[in-house]
Amino acid sequence: MRSATVPPPRFPRLGRGWYLTAVLSAVLAVGMCLLGWRQAEQADRIGAHPVRVEGTVTQLAAGGGSYSTVSYRAVGQQHTAAALPLADGVKVGDTVCLEHAADDAGAVRVCGDTYPQPFGVGLARFSVPVAIVLLVVCLMRIRRHRRDVAVRSGQNRIATTVALATGALAEGMPAITHGKRSRRKRRSAGRRGLH
Repeated sequence: MRSATVPPPRFPRLGRGWYLTAVLSAVLAVGMCLLGWRQAEQADRIGAHPVRVEGTVTQLAAGGGSYSTVSYRAVGQQHTAAALPLADGVKVGDTVCLEHAADDAGAVRVCGDTYPQPFGVGLARFSVPVAIVLLVVCLMRIRRHRRDVAVRSGQNRIATTVALATGALAEGMPAITHGKRSRRKRRSAGRRGLH
């Protein structure tokens, strides 16, 4: 008796780029949310009890990842603030007006600004929705692929069962028919012997 061999079903694989994009967009969304939350939290603390001080520009942003730095004295200690939005035309050695939180001299912003680093807040407001939309699209694509694979594997299981049952039935038919014929021959031979 031959056994029917059915090759295992092959499904198109989903590219790893979908999973990688989902992870990166989730990390970006979380990181930008934390950045925006940190900026808002510092702005609230400064706004609750602002303390004005004079700062001195010690470095200007020159591109390539460098930031402007401003040094200031608060609570009897020297502090440095980086990446503050300075006005155009400011030079090294110029003084700028700063205000820091009364309970945290490290939370500082330029006088008149809402956030210590408005660029970071603007970036968070733009990038977080984009990252969330991208994450949702990737998750929907991954979920649809898994659902399609589950449906196809279920259909292939049914088709395999039917094929195996049909093959077994087809191979077993001659034996069944032959058995019936042999029984008929024996009965007819027995009746002839009685006559």
